[in-house]
Amino acid sequence: MSAPTYTIPKTQKAAIVQSAGEALKIVEDHPVTQPEQLAPGECLVKLECTGVCHTDLHAAKGDWPIPAKTPLIGGHEGVGIVVAIGAHTQDSPVQLGDRVGIKWLAYSCLDCEYCRKGLEQVCPKGKYSGFTVDGTFSQYVVSWVSHVTPIPENLESSEAASILCAGITVYRAIKYSNAKIGDWICLPGAGGGLGHLAVQYAAAMGLRVLAIDTGAEKRDLVLKLGAEKWIDFRETKDLVADIKAATGGQGPNAAVVTAANSAAYEQAIDYLRPGGYLMMVGLPGHGKLAADIFFTVIKSISILGSYVGNRQDAREALEIASRGKVKCYFSLKPLSCLEETYKGMEEGKVVGRVVLDMKQ
Repeated sequence: MSAPTYTIPKTQKAAIVQSAGEALKIVEDHPVTQPEQLAPGECLVKLECTGVCHTDLHAAKGDWPIPAKTPLIGGHEGVGIVVAIGAHTQDSPVQLGDRVGIKWLAYSCLDCEYCRKGLEQVCPKGKYSGFTVDGTFSQYVVSWVSHVTPIPENLESSEAASILCAGITVYRAIKYSNAKIGDWICLPGAGGGLGHLAVQYAAAMGLRVLAIDTGAEKRDLVLKLGAEKWIDFRETKDLVADIKAATGGQGPNAAVVTAANSAAYEQAIDYLRPGGYLMMVGLPGHGKLAADIFFTVIKSISILGSYVGNRQDAREALEIASRGKVKCYFSLKPLSCLEETYKGMEEGKVVGRVVLDMKQ
């Protein structure tokens, strides 16, 4: 059977940030990398859709301690079809016509100590989609054949998009939280893009979920997705006391904090039960962890930073979703709605996830 052939246009639609903090500009004539321009090991992916992550907002604003490159095409939750592979690429794990995902981790060397130990995401030579290299807010994107992720056949592209970052991130955090079947896990920010996926992964792993967020819409969503109990942080008079009461008086065994604010981390030290694990996921632009050293020590609390996931985490997270255990709740919008999506994120009004249709 002969390989499919594709006609590659010279230009494409893309959302570009010229410099940090500037407004997005959507252009129709951004150059498309041509097949003959691909280096060995690179591939060109024609995107069907891409998720929008809070990280993309930070990259556009330039408010992280590590700045993104500019000009920048953001985005790192893309799903599309491989339409070209660089000449002289040896033993490519993907072929023309394969449907693949573009993740935050665009490239790692796979041979340093960190890569060999499964911490590819902290590789000193790592490249990151929509941050250090152009990402998925365009119709075509260049990536590396070693790091694109095959998408299971029975998982829709728009469903898979947000699993590629939000899903992988929370799945890995729960996986390493030391929580066992029947343990309580607390999820601040449970109704958001990461949080609503965390509720489902935790439930699928046999954990009892206490969801923390605000608003009736988010409450209804997380309870439908498998949360056993809910606390609205705007309505409670004593969040720590209410969390302990909801989990039998001792507090949860683990907390995966996806909320991007320092207070959510500080409170976790107070409500976690002895021996509990605090998994740090949400990234505020600037923030310090003011943990009470005395109680952290005498409660034997473990504090772990959990940063996205490696290639194996990605496959596991997608496989669980492909079996119907996790469903991403999203709204599908055109690329022209990216700016208003950012505004909704800043105001905390986005329920679930926003996925952009790159075919429009």
